[in-house]
Amino acid sequence: MKRSILSKPTFVIGLLLPLFMMSQDFQGKAYYFSKSKMELGSFGATMSEAQKKQIAERLKNRLEQTYILTFNKEGSTFKEDEKVDAYSGATDTWGKNFTPGVQYKNVKTKSLLQKQDFYGKQFLVKDKLLEIDWKIGKETKKIGNYLSIKATAVIPSKDLNWYDFSWGQLQNTDDEGEEKEEPMTEVTAWYTPQIPLNQGPLEYWGLPGLILEVNVGNTTMLCSKIVMNPDEKTNIKIPEKGKEVTKAEYQEIISNKMVEMRNNRTRGRRSN
Repeated sequence: MKRSILSKPTFVIGLLLPLFMMSQDFQGKAYYFSKSKMELGSFGATMSEAQKKQIAERLKNRLEQTYILTFNKEGSTFKEDEKVDAYSGATDTWGKNFTPGVQYKNVKTKSLLQKQDFYGKQFLVKDKLLEIDWKIGKETKKIGNYLSIKATAVIPSKDLNWYDFSWGQLQNTDDEGEEKEEPMTEVTAWYTPQIPLNQGPLEYWGLPGLILEVNVGNTTMLCSKIVMNPDEKTNIKIPEKGKEVTKAEYQEIISNKMVEMRNNRTRGRRSN
């Protein structure tokens, strides 16, 4: 039986969902669209609107992305849909080094497995699910046909972006050698209790309902469609291949590699 959640009356869905979730083979898919605003900082002030538009078109693959969350009562996989670059006709291979790979979350064991490819090497990141101290508010809104409730949290930035890299991460001490205050990120999520699963996209989970929208900084991730018990069953495949590391170990590998590449470029310029 196939149910498209965001295009069917919520009254009917509300009646059927408890029956779906009693089934041992209960399964669903949620489709998310992520969009980020382009930030050019002070450099953007020197550019014309035409130049900004051209850059936005070239960066569209990084600013706009689509994902699929496949879930059952305990586990889920989250992965990005591959897109072809409109200019080069190829996928954004360089950017893929710093984006989330196929992710598996098990809310029963509170464990995470995530496959990461970094400059041709495969890693299997094995760690605990992120502990999020959600504050559930009273504000509600409709997402599609679903009543959604607002929740907020403040999370260490490094826990959300551990697969990414910035030079600022290496500058974690001030001039006197003291540790700087850890950067924090404010997160706003909207979840629906009409789908009583504590799953969600990326690192986000732990609310009493499926997370349909997440707002973090200049990025919004919105669920556009949900299909319950699709006709074609999809096995939730747990990532297996790759060197097993923790999040902290993976971040160290990235940082060391980027420093090595910078040093190699510096030595190359000096020798010319």
